[in-house]
Amino acid sequence: VAVHQPQYLPWLGYFDKMDRADIFVLLDTVQYKKNEWQNRNRIKTAAGPQWMTVPVRYRFPQRINEVSINNRERWQHRQRQAILTNYRQAPYWDFVAPLIDEILTPAWERLAPLNTFTVRRLAEELGIATPIFRASELGELPEDPDERLIAIVKRFGADTYLAGSGGRDYMALDRYRQKGVKVLFQEYRHPVYAQQFGSFVPFLSVLYLLFNHGPQSLAVLKGET
Repeated sequence: VAVHQPQYLPWLGYFDKMDRADIFVLLDTVQYKKNEWQNRNRIKTAAGPQWMTVPVRYRFPQRINEVSINNRERWQHRQRQAILTNYRQAPYWDFVAPLIDEILTPAWERLAPLNTFTVRRLAEELGIATPIFRASELGELPEDPDERLIAIVKRFGADTYLAGSGGRDYMALDRYRQKGVKVLFQEYRHPVYAQQFGSFVPFLSVLYLLFNHGPQSLAVLKGET
């Protein structure tokens, strides 16, 4: 089982973790964090990397699934124009354009449903078949971060938790051993792939990879090409 906050247009490593897991859980019941990846990500443009940001109405300490979107701002129009301007001539425009319409047309009211939809559809486009669940669907979970992850693993009858490499710095690994849960750490090596607009830029949204490599994107993401 792998667990991660629902992010907006996530980067390649997010989907590598999903692809390696048997079950992927979107942790939408934890506190929303400003200025991270839950409401924004980057694409590459002729002028360099550009933020794609969903404006939100947030009051501390709201959870991710409680955060609403500020639709007084024309964020969908701005993002659509940025994508159209920069990627209309991309090799796989026709492959990705329908997905852009699916993301940027509905009148989303809350951030979590938008991110859940976006993550699921991007996974489908990549060809990742890992089942995706939301933590808010799983009933009551412990508030302690480690106990919560252990409980999620146990909820699915699994015995292994796939963690990000940064988890070594804060996870209480003894607790997992005591509960019979093995911990594996993702060690993702970012591939270098063909990009528009000059020299290679890493850690962009997977959306950019799809525009450049279409159906081959998962193989590129996994370093197989």
